[in-house]
Amino acid sequence: MPPFDMIIRGGRVATASDTVTCDVGIRDGRVAALGRDLGTADDVIDAKGRLVLPGGIDSHVHFAQPSGPGIVMADDFESGTRSAAHGGNTLVMPFCCQEKGQSLRAALKDYHAKAAGKSYIDTSFHLVISDPTPQVLGQELPALVDDGYTSFKVFMTYEGLALNDMQLLEVFSVARETGALVMVHAENYDAIRFLTTRLEASQRTAPKYHATSRPIAVEREATHRAISLAQLVDVPVMIVHVSNGEAMEQIRWAQSKGLKVFGETCPQYLVLTEADLDGLNMEGAKYVCSPPPRDKQSQADCWRGLETGVFQVFSSDHCPFRYDDPAGKLIPKGRTSFRWVPNGIPGVETRLPILFSEGVVKGRITLNQFVALSSTNHAKMYGLHPRKGTIAVGCDADIAIWDPARTARIAAADLHQGSDYTPYEGLEVTGWPVTTIVRGRCVVRDGRLVGAMTHGQHLARDRSPYAVPARQGGLQVG
Repeated sequence: MPPFDMIIRGGRVATASDTVTCDVGIRDGRVAALGRDLGTADDVIDAKGRLVLPGGIDSHVHFAQPSGPGIVMADDFESGTRSAAHGGNTLVMPFCCQEKGQSLRAALKDYHAKAAGKSYIDTSFHLVISDPTPQVLGQELPALVDDGYTSFKVFMTYEGLALNDMQLLEVFSVARETGALVMVHAENYDAIRFLTTRLEASQRTAPKYHATSRPIAVEREATHRAISLAQLVDVPVMIVHVSNGEAMEQIRWAQSKGLKVFGETCPQYLVLTEADLDGLNMEGAKYVCSPPPRDKQSQADCWRGLETGVFQVFSSDHCPFRYDDPAGKLIPKGRTSFRWVPNGIPGVETRLPILFSEGVVKGRITLNQFVALSSTNHAKMYGLHPRKGTIAVGCDADIAIWDPARTARIAAADLHQGSDYTPYEGLEVTGWPVTTIVRGRCVVRDGRLVGAMTHGQHLARDRSPYAVPARQGGLQVG
């Protein structure tokens, strides 16, 4: 019997810290050896001229999520994880969203049912806290953190999701006491409502005014407020989908003070601008997301955040809707304002090629930084390292093999998502993942889907190493 189930031979293996040409031996779903001339295996993949990287981890995706009356998200777990696998990802972290009046346990039961038997790659859920009742705060959240749901998200905007400052402090306090990490969508809800009402009153209702209703100031202010509240409670927070330099500078300031404040940005803030929302008819709706894309200076600022370590992770914020569909971006008759356009764009399959092409190929970041931003830091931040996020003996054999010289023009027709468009249509990229291996099994091989829809597993997680439970008694005030 061969000593390995699979050998990846002759590739350039890169982690967040090292790059070396060697073979990777895989046995029982884990990396068993790194070296030269490893011998024989049941399956040998020739990786000469290719990059062998840790599989991508996208810690910010939305699948099969309730999206409002008459609106249907374009990806369920089958299409979402299929698309992710074709984009070189081996694990995604979707959000289980609590609806008002619903218990977290009930929400999780429903969400696990949606994922059961429909995941090509591994998953691990974040919790969205929209109704922080005493029951949720005192019983459900602490118990669920113990069960491995060690991160949750709070919103400072959106009808039905926005928490006020008191509620944010209550959730932050539970996070501190339990050792959970809080993700924050930072935009000022009241300011957005004020601006939206003014815009609609003056008949400025086209999709491009979505960006006008959510200017940089509302993101900067909310980011500052979220950091201040987290500082009061002494809890680590991740500010997600940061779109501009002003909000980023709030995070940099906090980091300079030694606060446990982390940042995330996304592809839309590197290659799109608010001008994309100004399309003919409703074409601009394809680019409606929150926060919206900004301007060229904001793009440069976000790149600077990636280059200098202000941002620890690079995620897609994949939130897909169909465009040519009344249940998607084409809002129903009678609702003519941008406020009714579903917020979110697809991007789980194109996240890594965009970062590789615009970052590594163009010399903005190194290959090792690419690995850290796309995989390793996600695993570390959310309690999955060293099992995930690297290529080392004993870790899960989650690997993406890349053709670094392959050129492509991104086109919706070539993608594997449920959405009928991509906001990155026509963008030319260099470098593309061709084979994706999850726990030692090929899910995508040479660009073809070969894995089983039942292969993906849901993972309970350890607490983030950046989030340490408070001592008995909780927060001391006074």
